[in-house]
Amino acid sequence: MKTSKEQQSETKVRLTISLGQKELHDAEQVALTKLAKEVKAPGFRKGKVPISVASKHVDVNVLAQQSLEDAVSKAVAQAFTEKDIRALERPSVEIIKYVPGQELEFTAEAEVLPVIKLGAYKKLGVKKVVGKVAEKDVDEVIERMQKASAERKEVKRAAKNGDETVIDFVGKKDGTPFDGGTAKDYALELGSKQFIPGFEEGVVGHKAGDEFDVHVTFPKDYHAPALAGAKVSFSVVLKAVKEVNLPKVDEAFAKKAGPFKSVAEFKADIKRELKESREREASEQYKEDLVKQLIEKSNVPVPEVLVGDQMRSIEQDMTQNLAYRGMTIQTYLEGKNLTHEEWQKTEVRKAAEDRIKAGLVLAELSKVEKVTASDEEHVLKVNEYQAQFGEKSGQDFSSSEIQREIANRLITDKTIDKLVTLNK
Repeated sequence: MKTSKEQQSETKVRLTISLGQKELHDAEQVALTKLAKEVKAPGFRKGKVPISVASKHVDVNVLAQQSLEDAVSKAVAQAFTEKDIRALERPSVEIIKYVPGQELEFTAEAEVLPVIKLGAYKKLGVKKVVGKVAEKDVDEVIERMQKASAERKEVKRAAKNGDETVIDFVGKKDGTPFDGGTAKDYALELGSKQFIPGFEEGVVGHKAGDEFDVHVTFPKDYHAPALAGAKVSFSVVLKAVKEVNLPKVDEAFAKKAGPFKSVAEFKADIKRELKESREREASEQYKEDLVKQLIEKSNVPVPEVLVGDQMRSIEQDMTQNLAYRGMTIQTYLEGKNLTHEEWQKTEVRKAAEDRIKAGLVLAELSKVEKVTASDEEHVLKVNEYQAQFGEKSGQDFSSSEIQREIANRLITDKTIDKLVTLNK
């Protein structure tokens, strides 16, 4: 067998393969073994006909075609292995010349795992920025806890800021209801700025049982382009007004919140938790920034076949997440004023390429730095995933596929940790 390689791009190769009489004879014997199972010959049971006998009863054209298929299949696998090429798809084959039993020449083309050229990864110049915790941050946590345990008393007076109201509303643009603008029994705290400017102010002054319209204008930078800067009206039914009485932040409140002897101790614990939370957030962001910087400094070609697979995966995840929120891809895209094709070409493709680049560059780094994981570490990671997701995920954690995914995730995590260590 003779093989020549043509690198068509960083992610695609074409092999030209030539086979002679010996390889084609071997392929013919394999083909006869397969075809003999269906041959009927006098004196032999079906499936028991010897190859020497079967060769006299097999159609010449059928044998030639089967021999061709077997020869190509074996040669492609052997050639890609010998050339140490990792194909990402089934190679596309084109026959150039075929003389049964004499010679065969063909090409095999496929997208392949590209060569990744890592940039200097030990001096990436990324800094970890940890957000500071101010007293107002602690106060905000305490305020949320106060509201969670506040006494709510329904009143007949007009609503004012600080009250909690229960409303039904229908939002209309040019007289037509728009997606996401309708709700029933919605609990709205007046003055919380949950809604766009002007809405909560329009509810203030009304009593339970009132029906009225609130006219507002969406901000020009609103996330849904179809509504950005639009003038709309909301038909509102005020069903209840509740006065919210917050509990006093004193020693009793602190003791109820946890094993604290004083308000000062209670606040100190909140501050500690906030610091730990921001440290974790900063560490995760630092890791993301390191990987992004490494990608920018490296040459990471992206195979198109992987992009397609990843785009389908992203869209599937997006569809499921939207379904949990009672939405569809169509309503989501309408809100962003995008067609499905535009969304795929911009957002989805960019996300897919970013994921693939991160995976390829980290896989290469793990090889260069010889990152490995012990059996004990693997077992611990599997147990961690099982405890976190359990039966709710519907996954069989003993399956080889899940075990392989977890093993890959473990190596990826350890590689990122190695990257962090190398940049300290």
